[in-house]
Amino acid sequence: MIPITPSSIKVACSNCNLRELCMPMGLSTQELDKIDELVAVRKKIKRGDFLFQSGTAFKSIYAIRTGFFKTSVTTDDGRDQVSGFQMAGEIIGLDGIMNDRHACDAIALEDSEVCVMPFDRIEQISLEVKSLQHHVHKIMSREIVRENSVILLLGSMKAEERLAAFLLNLVQRLHARGFSQSELVLRMTREEIGSFLGLKLETVSRAFSKFADEGIVEVKQRNLKILNPDALKLIMNSQDHCD
Repeated sequence: MIPITPSSIKVACSNCNLRELCMPMGLSTQELDKIDELVAVRKKIKRGDFLFQSGTAFKSIYAIRTGFFKTSVTTDDGRDQVSGFQMAGEIIGLDGIMNDRHACDAIALEDSEVCVMPFDRIEQISLEVKSLQHHVHKIMSREIVRENSVILLLGSMKAEERLAAFLLNLVQRLHARGFSQSELVLRMTREEIGSFLGLKLETVSRAFSKFADEGIVEVKQRNLKILNPDALKLIMNSQDHCD
């Protein structure tokens, strides 16, 4: 872990796709000086390693600088249930705010790097920089909206609709960070996708195969190309809920 000095924070953030997440735009020089100490360190996480685990003390939230993570919870019968996927440009770790302990595991799906932001520092600086406090509230609100969207997804959609919505959401989030609007590498396995969507592995595989047969997507191992996004949107918005 390499500490980030105040001067290097400014240089790093000015060229970083996280800058709009880590700090509000339009700050004055005085406000920037106060925010200089927001990021404590940058931390590298190897693929398969934990960023944090369920039950561990909550101390910081994390801005994903590079890489990809999944969060998961353990169900009553001992199974791991994937609760989300997080990518570069997103914040992870907000689950620990309520009880001062993390409520899920966060595991790197590839070699990743995060900016560690101690929550007590965020609270302290937010008292002086009101726009930062508002910014944190917006981030928390976005996570609530995302969770509600997942609940709606799992509660009202059939298998193909769930997968179509998942792929469109994934591409949209990646495109907002400067990546292709039609091509991506699936960092998660089909089993993990199924766990997140509440589907069996076989069901996910059949849906992928159907999309490929119909010329909607092209799949080569984990490389995915969306050939017909409009068809995916039609599937996602389908009102026909027959099996």
